[in-house]
Amino acid sequence: MNSAGDSNFKAKRVTRQYVQTIDAAPSEVHALICPVKEAEWLEGWDYDLIYSQSGVAEYGCVFTSQSAGEETIWLITKRDDVTCETEFARITPGSRVALVAVCIADGGNQTSRVHISYTITALTASGNAFVDNFTQDNFVRDMQFWEAAMNHYLKTGKALPQSDTEHWLNYGADQNRPPEDR
Repeated sequence: MNSAGDSNFKAKRVTRQYVQTIDAAPSEVHALICPVKEAEWLEGWDYDLIYSQSGVAEYGCVFTSQSAGEETIWLITKRDDVTCETEFARITPGSRVALVAVCIADGGNQTSRVHISYTITALTASGNAFVDNFTQDNFVRDMQFWEAAMNHYLKTGKALPQSDTEHWLNYGADQNRPPEDR
């Protein structure tokens, strides 16, 4: 029997990728890929920094985040400030694990091309429901908001208001219902 308690459980996995254009140099954008800095530019980002020697993103940094009633544990598995790459392992207990990779390249004219990849593997039936709802359209919508939020912050120094902070990367079975019914 597997850890999900169901000998018939078969985990689903999906990978989604998106490329953003951010109006700043790669090093400036990379500095914002950080749990502490993210709270400055992404409204509704709810995190607790568990471990970091420097107090910001670094290799081995551990933090948790809260979204849609779930706690997710994050571990930075790669942080390279020269190549502007950060990779994370994310674990949402009882649901799923994810590998997240962010690679930032010079886009010319003081812009950056931010390559984002999420690979999500279900741990349980509820994780499979999450994977089923983690459609390309839903992912692109979130990545476009992230792109707009970061560009807004870089231009104004303020977070872009988000009307539905509980939606951010929330693809549970109730995702297709209107927010007032969730």
